[in-house]
Amino acid sequence: MTATAPGPRPRSLTGRRRTGRAALVGAACAALAAALAGCGSEDPDAGTNGVGKLPAATIQAKSRAAAGRADTVHLSGTVGSQGRTYTLDMRLASNGAKGELGTKGASFSLLRVGNALYLKADSAFWAGEKNGKSASDGASAASKLGGKYVKVPAADPVYKRFSGFTDKDTLLAGLLGLHGKLATGDHGDVGGVRTVRVTAAAGSGGTLDVSLEGTPYPLRMRRAGGAGVLRLSDWGKKVDLALPPKDQVVDYGSRISGRG
Repeated sequence: MTATAPGPRPRSLTGRRRTGRAALVGAACAALAAALAGCGSEDPDAGTNGVGKLPAATIQAKSRAAAGRADTVHLSGTVGSQGRTYTLDMRLASNGAKGELGTKGASFSLLRVGNALYLKADSAFWAGEKNGKSASDGASAASKLGGKYVKVPAADPVYKRFSGFTDKDTLLAGLLGLHGKLATGDHGDVGGVRTVRVTAAAGSGGTLDVSLEGTPYPLRMRRAGGAGVLRLSDWGKKVDLALPPKDQVVDYGSRISGRG
């Protein structure tokens, strides 16, 4: 009689369990690898307004257009101008502005409603403005102006020096300029708002952080040459502008500077 060849030995229960566990581990590793790969390739512009995918010049243009359309903005930070460094905390509107301005250890309030500009400062500030008069005359004038809202005549040098800080369009046009070849920089955030950065001349010509949420407003500006850093917020929020009480106003008529 011819012997029958033995068939394959049945796999033990323990072997089947080991094979099953190996398959599960392999599947889990593959799933984890896929998940990690997905995380690494996540689109940083997903869920944004899309400007982060645009060329740098287009991002800048859109941010400036958005700033021009907005009626109001809160501007704060530092800026260098004509050899001086100013600290700003201004709320700017289309019909005026209010806020604080400081330089060389002196700080004062600015208020513009329409064409009427008011400056409120202490006596020390006004004493410094009276350099064309004697010490006694300057002190006398300063005592009258200190702590009051001084209505600044349009022809006076004080008006020309400070009115620009209350003009939204003029101020932003001068402060938001980038100088040099533009490039799209990193994504980040300003005050919890996602942003994309536009750099000029590899950063030496200034950097501008633009919102990736909603309207592409400019949110932070680092000016070229270390000439200050500015924050821009509260775009479109109402700014309450009202004339100061008459009993707190000093109106010197056609000229302030040099009066005694």
